[in-house]
Amino acid sequence: MSDTAIEFSPAAAPLAAKLLGPALEIIARYPEGRGRSALLPLLHLVQTEEGQVSPNGVAFCAEVLGINKAQVGAVATFYTMYKRKPTGEYLVSVCTNTLCNMMGGQEVYDRLTEHLGVGNGQTTADGQITVEHAECLAACDYAPVVTVNYDFAVDEATPEAAIDLVEQLRKGGRPTPSRGARVCSLKDMQHQLAGFADERDGAVADGPAGAPTLRGVTLADQHGIAVPNFNLDAPITKTKPAPREETKSSSREENKGAVATVAEKATSAVKAAAGAVAEKVSEHRNAGKPTGAGDAKDPEVRTAEARNPTGSTPDKAGTTKAGTPAPSNSAEASGVATHQPAGDGKPAGDSVGTEEQK
Repeated sequence: MSDTAIEFSPAAAPLAAKLLGPALEIIARYPEGRGRSALLPLLHLVQTEEGQVSPNGVAFCAEVLGINKAQVGAVATFYTMYKRKPTGEYLVSVCTNTLCNMMGGQEVYDRLTEHLGVGNGQTTADGQITVEHAECLAACDYAPVVTVNYDFAVDEATPEAAIDLVEQLRKGGRPTPSRGARVCSLKDMQHQLAGFADERDGAVADGPAGAPTLRGVTLADQHGIAVPNFNLDAPITKTKPAPREETKSSSREENKGAVATVAEKATSAVKAAAGAVAEKVSEHRNAGKPTGAGDAKDPEVRTAEARNPTGSTPDKAGTTKAGTPAPSNSAEASGVATHQPAGDGKPAGDSVGTEEQK
């Protein structure tokens, strides 16, 4: 796709003038004909300029990908990382989900919003801080946690630590995170989420790794556990190597017994199921045919004979044609005789009158 092949609308043109180059670079990452898969990073790219996904941003994404705005809007409104209104320079998220909540996350959130004078998703008057409560930040071993622009900033947070964090940010400081990458602006983070590297020297490893993260490595070091023949610089193969013949043969011999047992069980189960199906099929096919044990009468015929020949006589089961039980005493019989059946059940006016019949 080339820039000369796209004619942008007045809504999309301003963003196209700034973002078309990186947008085409993003689209080129995907196979031919699969360019619409680039929509997610493109939405992040739009936020590098506007800090949100505006209607103009929706138009730009739709036109550069050749899809309609409804398709773009459906994605942009689904994911919470795409903002539909202006967001501050720093998006501060406080986890208030189950474990973080139990460890004090809600108190951290309440004290922080009270200090800043904003609610969930709102931005301070200076445009610096937007606060939101997050359902989960995937760091239960550090609960409660606070992130800045989706990077971990404060682990095992307290209200005081969170307030100190935002005050440093508002004053132009760059507090060192508890672990992870160096704090950056939300627009810079959107540039990284669009798939472009953070060019700042040492930014990725600014914060040290936390003790819970390193617990496995620490235990291995304490107990002298190591992976045999491990080579950190060994290249990663892109295809699965074919097993050697002797390995395949020995593996087959070792697993022969287990495979045979599983095969026998599967065969037995299949035979049992087939027998049950055959029995049901036979039962269905024999419906209406004479039964055995000396009863040569068709079940359907026997049932028909049990029915009453007319509506005025009870059948052999003791019910009338209408399905009501035959009178069991003289008083009931007298009442039935004086109250004739309602007829064929048609609504009033459906029957043809006597005069009309003539």
